[in-house]
This record gives sequence, C-alpha cells and structure tokens, in this order.
Amino acid sequence: MIDIWAIVALLLSLALGWILGRGMAKPKRHMYSQQSLSRDYFVGLDHLLNENTDEAIESFIRALEVNSETIPAHLALAKLFRRKGDVQRAINIHQTLLARPDLSRPDSLRIQMALAIDYDALGLLDRAENLLIDIIKQNPPRSIRKKTLTLLTRLYEKEGEWQQALDTAAKLGSDHSDELWHDLAHYCCELAEKSLLKQDYKSATTFLKQSLGFDAKCVRSSFLQAKMAMQQQQWKSAVKALRQVEEQDPLFISETIEDLRQCYMALHTPQEYEHYLRQCLAKAPSATVILALADAVMENRGVYAAGAFITDELKYRPSIKGFNRLIDLHIEHGSESAVDSLKVLRSLTGTLEMSKPRYLCGHCGFSAKSLVWQCPSCKKWGSSRPIQGLEGE
Repeated sequence: MIDIWAIVALLLSLALGWILGRGMAKPKRHMYSQQSLSRDYFVGLDHLLNENTDEAIESFIRALEVNSETIPAHLALAKLFRRKGDVQRAINIHQTLLARPDLSRPDSLRIQMALAIDYDALGLLDRAENLLIDIIKQNPPRSIRKKTLTLLTRLYEKEGEWQQALDTAAKLGSDHSDELWHDLAHYCCELAEKSLLKQDYKSATTFLKQSLGFDAKCVRSSFLQAKMAMQQQQWKSAVKALRQVEEQDPLFISETIEDLRQCYMALHTPQEYEHYLRQCLAKAPSATVILALADAVMENRGVYAAGAFITDELKYRPSIKGFNRLIDLHIEHGSESAVDSLKVLRSLTGTLEMSKPRYLCGHCGFSAKSLVWQCPSCKKWGSSRPIQGLEGE
C-alpha cells in the first residue's frame, strides 16, 4: 500500500521546489535546477507508484534544496522516517538541519523539539531530557514551551521519576490538558504507594489528597486511602473511602466488596453491610454484589433461600460466576444422586471462568486477569475496568 505520508511529502516537495525554482534562482541556474528537480521528482514518483517507498523518499530528499523554505518538508520526511521505525535517519536529518548557520530561532526550536522526540523514540532518554531542558532555558514561545514541558513530563513518567514529572507539569499552569491532569493523579498514587510501603502515612495522605485534587474521580486514590486506613485499623475511614467509589465509577464497586465486608465485620455492623449491598444491587448490579448478598442471605435465612436468590438474579443478570456459585450450593447441599454430574459440570464451567480475562482497557481493548492502572499496551492511565456481562460482572 502506498504510504500516505510519502504522498504528502511528494506534494510538499513539488510545491516548494517550484517556488524556489521560480522565485529564488538566477535564470541560468533556474533551468538546471528545474531539470534536476524534474528528474529527481519523476524518479521519486516512479518509485512511489512501484511501492518502493524508501527509494521514493531518497529521490524527494535530493529534489529539495535545504533552505528556510524547505525546512517544513524536511521535517515531514524525518517524521515519516520515525514513524516507519527508522529513527536514526530522522536524527540525521534533524542534526543536518541544526548545523545550518542561517536557521531562524523558530525553526531551530522546532528542529530541536523534533530531535528530542527522536531520542525519546530511540530510548535515549537522557539525551532527550537534556535537549528539552535546554529548549525551556531558551525561553521559547508559549506554544512551544507548553509542548516541551508536556514532553518532559511524559519522559519523567517513562523513567518513573514521579516527583519530577509533577514538578515539571506544575510549570504548565493553566496550559495543561485534561488528559495530563488525569494522569498526574496516578503519579501521585505511585508516590503514595511507595510511602505506604514505608508506612509513611503522613506523606501518603498528602499525595492522595493531591491526587484527588487533580482528578476527583480517581478510584485508585480511594482504594489507597482505604488500604492505608485498614492498615491502621481505622475501619470507618476505610468504609468512607471505599463507598465513595460508587460515585467515582460504579463499575469498580465489585472491587470494593471484599474489603468492605472485612471493615463492616470489624465494626460489628453486618446489617449496614447488607443494606449497602442492596443499594448497590439496585443502582449498579454486578455478579460480585449478587454473590456477596447471597452469602448474607445464607447466613440469615439459610442455604435454600440463598440458592433461590441467586436463581432469581441470574434470570435478570446471567453470569458464569453466579452460575458456578449456584452449582457449588447444589453440590454441597443438593441430592447425592446428582453430585457426580454436577462436579463434572462445575469442573468445565470453573475452567471456563478461570480462562477468561477480568479486566478490559476501554481505549485499546487489552485484556488481563489482574487490574493494572496503566495499560501495558496503549499506556493509558485508568483505562482498564472490570469486564461486564456473562463472562464478567
């Protein structure tokens, strides 16, 4: 397939070359330049039509004389190289452009920015960091400064330098994007988790408050608040943190149930626990809520009432998890004549449940069996949620 970027580069080359040939060259040189451009252009076009993209790009590069008018075309070609994975060639183009003594300040800043992106793509993070810091020191225009600070923040994210990422993003002021602010909440959570490992609850509290300041709907912050409270046996604080997940993202209620059960049992208030489960069943039903409520029904009214409850709920919200629990109840409390058959069925459905992923990234579709806060595939923060439906919640 013909690369669309090669076509764009072709059009840029033709237009700019024509302007240079008509407006800047002397009469004699004009004829030579036009002939040279024509030759290189048509050679490149021939390569492009034959789907020889690399050869086509080389011809277009030869067709373009490097000057202030053709810099955008060279930057476009370098970007094409980077997207194709040939980052070293992109670096060579950018370094050649930077070596020109007649570069304007705006062009120099643009090229330095592009070169920093090259280094980042190649994994040369130290070089990219130094170049981005140098750009900032040059007091660039607001638009370039915003892009530079954002790139530098992302670079610190890759390095796991969470505090430096936060400090760099703070320099953006009101120029930040909503997506970046959402991600900063997770940077704070990363720092809070490190503090919790050291049982530094004061620092963890500060980071988690900062996280919710960036994104009030960050469920990860609430989970960490609950974890910190539970470590200190502050059960009421833990319950408060876990219950605010309902307002932040109802799809994560299922992730709070086990911790909530532990907290309510420690507080000796099982009735409040069951009341909350029924609220969740009405507002945001899930297999985990149904099964937790079935356990409460079984404790209060017996196994048959629990089985009947699960059966009724499965009519409206079928799930493999619910079906497996119902089979377990029949195996444990049903007639002995059906136990062997039920055990075979349970083995099959249990294997099916264990083989399915539990979480799905809403951005790229990456699935996993454990919850990760940054998608390993698309690198989006907070994009993975519990799977809903027959095979999930």
